Amino acid sequence: MPGRRSLLPPLAVLALLGLAALLFSVTLGSASLMPGDVWAVIRGEGSPLARTLILELRIPRALAAFATGGLLAVAGALMQVLLRNPLADPYVLGLSGGASVGALAAMLAGLGGVVITGSAFAGAFASTLLVFGLAHGTGSWTPARLLLTGVVVAAGWGAVITLMLAISPAERLPGMLYWLMGDLSYARTPWAALGLLGVVCLALLPLGRSLNVLARGPLQAAALGVNARPLEWTIYLAASGLTAMAVTTAGSIGFVGLVVPHMLRLVLGNDQRLILPACALAGGTLLVLADTLARTMIAPEQLPVGVITALLGVPTFLFLLYRSR
Repeated sequence: MPGRRSLLPPLAVLALLGLAALLFSVTLGSASLMPGDVWAVIRGEGSPLARTLILELRIPRALAAFATGGLLAVAGALMQVLLRNPLADPYVLGLSGGASVGALAAMLAGLGGVVITGSAFAGAFASTLLVFGLAHGTGSWTPARLLLTGVVVAAGWGAVITLMLAISPAERLPGMLYWLMGDLSYARTPWAALGLLGVVCLALLPLGRSLNVLARGPLQAAALGVNARPLEWTIYLAASGLTAMAVTTAGSIGFVGLVVPHMLRLVLGNDQRLILPACALAGGTLLVLADTLARTMIAPEQLPVGVITALLGVPTFLFLLYRSR
């Protein structure tokens, strides 16, 4: 396994790419700016219009996109280790459906802002408890049982979402649909998502060796002295929390948590000590670029960022499957 020195070069490259993507996102838009304008605003100078555009609109949105992409990518990598299934993604256990039901219920009641965020997080947390409780039952859960329970619960949430959309007033339907497709237009507070991403990545780094062993199966983990059950609970709770925060920040955005870990494993190998921080950086960079494309492709109109990630993710994943035959 690589040592600490061998981890730094790829992470440094990904960090530089992330900074470049953030700068690109801040300067590009309906009113284009130069990098010098951004630097002037950071130093406390610049016109009032540039300060408002950069500090209140573009930087918060770009940071929210970076945090959301990182959360989804790290959650996807963890779910693939937990379920030992390369097709697992952050939404496979119904977390997105529970969050969507909570957010849509708040919208249907005419509420907004912080209430929608809180309702979405409560829905995701309720879905986590429901899936874990049903999968555990009176015995011990297995990855297959957890996966099947999550698929069934997700299908149930999908039926509830369809019902809520069918009975919702026409004037509220566009906002609800945009939220379901993933939308960063109203993401103005990225700090909680960034903080959670940093804390979880730092907390999981010491568990990197144990995660590498667990990815080979619980029997090998037990044979090598790794207590698999508490580690699996830790992974499940961490992935659930990351996914819930991502969904409450930007709605349902697909393919980031599925494609990014696959791409990085092809390039960097399967050492979780490297994959997890690399997923945080690469997932954030990908979603920043996708969101920039979503708000500039048909400017001044904006597309839901989930549409862009799906258009990019489907051919990319098919290509990765072809490469890994």
